Amino acid sequence: MMKLLVSFILTLNTMLASAQDNKVVYHITTGLDTVAAAMSNIQNHLSADPNVKIVVVTNGPGIDFLIGDAKDSKGREFSGMVSDLASQGVEFKVCNNTLVTRNLDPDSLLMETKLVPSGVAEAARLQIKEAYAYLNP
Repeated sequence: MMKLLVSFILTLNTMLASAQDNKVVYHITTGLDTVAAAMSNIQNHLSADPNVKIVVVTNGPGIDFLIGDAKDSKGREFSGMVSDLASQGVEFKVCNNTLVTRNLDPDSLLMETKLVPSGVAEAARLQIKEAYAYLNP
């Protein structure tokens, strides 16, 4: 009877673990010309794993694509991509320290963004406290 109970508990734990969604933080710290590839990676990730929970944390030059009307050197706008990914559940977090250092108005950010006190601290918190995998595309 004890073996049956242990077997049941192990099976239940395995089922619960496999039912949990994967969680990933994409930490973007580079400028506009590298973001298009990162956004493509995020979309590909969602296509391969529609249940994945993705949070994009930005700081330094990494916030630039989240400023209204941002375009890369090829003229590609980011607002549409951000909106599309946000509609699929992707969260976009912007470092307030970067805004303050660069004297940028939070109102200049796309509406899909959320301010966090520190991008680096948020990326670390997600990894340590919430078991997010870390990707720096």
